[in-house]
Amino acid sequence: MPSRNRVKQYLDNGYYHIYNRGVEKRLIFLDEQDYAVFVSYLRDYLSPKDEKTLITKLSDPSTYYKDKDKILKLLRLKNFADNITLLAYCLMPNHFHLFIKQTEAKSIDKFMRSLATRYTMYFNQKYKRVGNLCQDIYKAVLVNTTEQFLYLSAYIHSQALPLQGPTLRGYKYISSYSEYLGIQQTEWIRPEEILSLFSKTNPNLSYKSFVEKTNDFSIIQQITVDI
Repeated sequence: MPSRNRVKQYLDNGYYHIYNRGVEKRLIFLDEQDYAVFVSYLRDYLSPKDEKTLITKLSDPSTYYKDKDKILKLLRLKNFADNITLLAYCLMPNHFHLFIKQTEAKSIDKFMRSLATRYTMYFNQKYKRVGNLCQDIYKAVLVNTTEQFLYLSAYIHSQALPLQGPTLRGYKYISSYSEYLGIQQTEWIRPEEILSLFSKTNPNLSYKSFVEKTNDFSIIQQITVDI
């Protein structure tokens, strides 16, 4: 029998909780650089690609050869900005969570395979290892209700709080929570749809209050997993 949430239901315009962990529960992020590299890959895949500007820079004689190499890699890299919206994420030492909307069925599958392959290549080269980094194929479960929609984002952000601390002074790459608190803005992280359901003026009804006071996530147990 397939493991829980391994069999996926891909829908156009569907919202999904995506997660995976290291093979044999091993650590997949060992230092701040690892977190930063994973997040940089999210940025590369989810930021709109301005090919005209990139080509102009590539043909500019004043562009350094190292920058040209980076531009060539970006031009060749697959881009999912038109098909994938990242609402929230958190990265933990041995696993990760993504809250994603896809516009077309199977966009997530293509995105996740590209992301996993690229990060595994980076990790294996850095730590001189071979083989799969994550356990089996990623899990993706469809979000069906408004309650799941709200509680999933809170669940994801609350997972990272022990590492980041109440002032979010831990590794800044660990989660998207700072975008939700207005501490920073990132073009390829889209909190607006979730934040629109909370008060901007009443602290007791704010998103921050919801995340930090919620400790019962049983309402979404069918779309989460004990990592």
